[in-house]
Amino acid sequence: MDNLSYLSNAHSSYIDSLYQLYKENPGSIDFGWQKFFEGFDFGKGSETISAGETPQNLLKEINVMNMIYGYRQRGHLFTNTNPVRERRKYFPGKELETFGLSDDDLDTVFNAGIEVGLGPVKLREIQALLEETYCRSIGAEFVYIRNPEKLNWFKTRMESERNTPNLTLDTKKQILKKLNEAVVFESFLGTKFLGQKRFSLEGAESLIPVLDFVIERGADLGIEEFVIGMAHRGRLNVLANIMHKTYKDIFAEFEGKGYDETKPYGGDVKYHLGFSTDVQTKAGKKVHLSLCPNPSHLETVDPIVEGISRSKIDFKYDGDNSRLAPILIHGDASIAGQGIVYEVLQMAKLDGYKTGGTIHLVINNQVGFTTNYKDARSSSYCTDLAKITLSPVFHVNGDDVEALIYAINISLEYRQKYKNDVFIDILCYRRYGHNEADEPKFTQPLLYKAIEQHPNPREIYNKKLLESGTVDASLAKEMEKDFRSLLQERLNESKESNVYQPNVMFSGAWTGVRMSKPEDFDVSPDTAVTKEELLSIAQTITTLPSDKKIFRKIEKLFEDRRKMVQNNSLDWAMGELLAYGTLLSEGFRVRLSGQDVERGTFSHRHAVVKIEDSEEEFIPLQQLKNQDLQAKFDIYNSHLSEYGVLGFEYGYALANPHSLTIWEAQFGDFVNGAQIILDQYLVSAETKWQRSNGVVLLLPHGYEGQGPEHSSARMERFLESCADYNIQVANCTTPANYFHLLRRQLKRDFRKPLVVFTPKSLLRNSLCVSTIEEFTEARFQEVIDDSIVKPNAVKRVVFCTGKVYYDLREKQKVDSRYDVAIVRLEQIYPLPIKQLEGIQNKYNKAKEFYWVQEEPENMGAWPFLCRKFRSIDVNLQVISRKESSSTATGYAKQHISQQLYIIGKAFEDLAGKEIKKSVIKTTKKVVDID
Repeated sequence: MDNLSYLSNAHSSYIDSLYQLYKENPGSIDFGWQKFFEGFDFGKGSETISAGETPQNLLKEINVMNMIYGYRQRGHLFTNTNPVRERRKYFPGKELETFGLSDDDLDTVFNAGIEVGLGPVKLREIQALLEETYCRSIGAEFVYIRNPEKLNWFKTRMESERNTPNLTLDTKKQILKKLNEAVVFESFLGTKFLGQKRFSLEGAESLIPVLDFVIERGADLGIEEFVIGMAHRGRLNVLANIMHKTYKDIFAEFEGKGYDETKPYGGDVKYHLGFSTDVQTKAGKKVHLSLCPNPSHLETVDPIVEGISRSKIDFKYDGDNSRLAPILIHGDASIAGQGIVYEVLQMAKLDGYKTGGTIHLVINNQVGFTTNYKDARSSSYCTDLAKITLSPVFHVNGDDVEALIYAINISLEYRQKYKNDVFIDILCYRRYGHNEADEPKFTQPLLYKAIEQHPNPREIYNKKLLESGTVDASLAKEMEKDFRSLLQERLNESKESNVYQPNVMFSGAWTGVRMSKPEDFDVSPDTAVTKEELLSIAQTITTLPSDKKIFRKIEKLFEDRRKMVQNNSLDWAMGELLAYGTLLSEGFRVRLSGQDVERGTFSHRHAVVKIEDSEEEFIPLQQLKNQDLQAKFDIYNSHLSEYGVLGFEYGYALANPHSLTIWEAQFGDFVNGAQIILDQYLVSAETKWQRSNGVVLLLPHGYEGQGPEHSSARMERFLESCADYNIQVANCTTPANYFHLLRRQLKRDFRKPLVVFTPKSLLRNSLCVSTIEEFTEARFQEVIDDSIVKPNAVKRVVFCTGKVYYDLREKQKVDSRYDVAIVRLEQIYPLPIKQLEGIQNKYNKAKEFYWVQEEPENMGAWPFLCRKFRSIDVNLQVISRKESSSTATGYAKQHISQQLYIIGKAFEDLAGKEIKKSVIKTTKKVVDID
């Protein structure tokens, strides 16, 4: 029940009846009313009230209680939090008349004062406490929190201190120092690098002392590391004055000294770059800070930060999330407008993704580029999404830096105590336009007329300290003079030096990892395991607990898996699970998440088994016994999100290269919901930011008549982004090759994202199996040649990838067409050119070379291969569906007709009755899954 809701809509007759019940038997009424009447009777003392009589002041007492609740609930609407313009008006207001009171009651003593810790006092004193607590520079939203303990914690904490900071002299001087650094740094850049974009913090300089306090106070509360994500506005200031990136290096970037033509990096603009460092607090505590690199796509960095944080919590802090805290710095327009914020917030309390509470700081400029805040959202506040996770919000005047420090202190304590997100909405302004060259008066003439006349936060705070006699009049001037002098020295040094060393690429958890070289991709490393190890793991992961009641179909499935081992014929699911099991036994942690991954979209994996008569779970891969090396297997069904969850897993893999981190799409078609992560991080982060990543994407892909939204993971989009050995793209045709591909991720001393187009119908295709020897005596094959044909008899070579191979193989077998060789391209990028040249030389009698694909001609691998095969002396032609604006047809008959055409054309023949029957059977079986 919401706090004091028992008073909200009280009627006098109802209250009177409750009071009479209370007099007869206190235990017969609600606990809240009991406490209220106890206070009322205590205040009345020995005054006698006859049975049936309503106490004269009872309704007034209730009105006062309603006023207290009203301030707690709506006081934030009437605060002095906007530094540059009047706030919107809200009705009803907070006048006494709103609560059935008047000025005549101000000197009346009310027992309701007990509720705010004052005891029986005059209404005037109660109102003063409420005004100071809820209607000054801090507006608090918290009464929607449903946990009574948390509610009482906030009420007691804020009302006992009246939300009024009481800072030491040293803290005030430190605030002034950081404000000085923030203001002067921006001013210096603006005069020395005229015309260059820097996306200044001017108008929100209070962020710097706030972050400084977060680190100092957070360390006192046990936080050893902060992972920070923010956009470009104010980023250089944070890098310089919080992260302690040297001023010299920042100035060198302004002068373009970061470019090195001998290195294969394209780089990025200076206000997108990341940085990490160790700082020492005034109390002598060491704190590690990481600022994540980010693109211009606002809020995209949010899931990355959460993934990095969770990874470090898991690996570095053994699951203790009180030792690391994520900080996300939002803009007012982006937090309200970008859907990724919602996706990330919904992770906050999920077992697979929670990080112990994120500290959200909103730089509320009250404008987005040129869009007024009234056009940027429908909600009252940009932070209203906080209510999703019942997280408290503090709206604070950005010019009142002490109020900000007070709010962040409460927020940090709450985060550490309750492991919940907290939001600080810093109401400030943007001194210039979207960038320094932009003219904001075109779109906000009145606002910017006010901003022009408005002093900066340092001037405001210095004046406050001078008026209170806290500091000497010359202190701020000396600070500015000394800091400007320091900046000029570093600028001079930067101009004189040609040496510039960006953040080290492979350090910390990445020590020992290196950049890849082209020759690394010629041959895959050894990924085989011993037969003894494989059989031992297979035995463990196919055994169910005998004392538990398991669903009969699951028992049958596990029984079939045991028979696969006995019959030396392992299917796709077994190949995958054995890859995980062998890596776990070697000490590598494995994490798999995505929609429905525990069972698998196509009911093939069953990595988590539910006990039939309870909610208990059994995870076979967690039963492996190797006390010395056994690592943890984590598998989580995600919420219905692609953008957020893929971003999270990318961040998880970014923080630790020594685990296998996998995201699986429900269908590969849905991966484009995460396109921003793919474009801005997955394929380009190494080139832009010199940051490697080993995340794995599993994307179900294949044409089986399921229509345009369940057929294609858009292979062409990944391949058009391939360059500089940035990612790996594979489409395997055997369980064993898939096994070796997954193990290969951790068997090399460099890391690349791996995109795997995984099968659907092949999961139950009796031909798609591998022998035990293929796991124990082989390695990943980038190209699989045709082992049946005789090279001298081959007239046509057909290259293909993935599931279509089995359709072609069946046609070859049925018609005994051994004049056609079918060559499987298992790894499409990096393209195994040398191996393909070997294939060409082997079939030197062949006159025709074709690429066969199920996708339309303008999709799939063909556009990429058409470009790449120009470097090989092969006249490669294509057999595919006709070019199309849609990935696939929605009509089963048309799908079957197209598929038969492709198969027949590959052999310059009709597909035939047997092949038609097979295609129809596959189509019907797979369509039934969706």
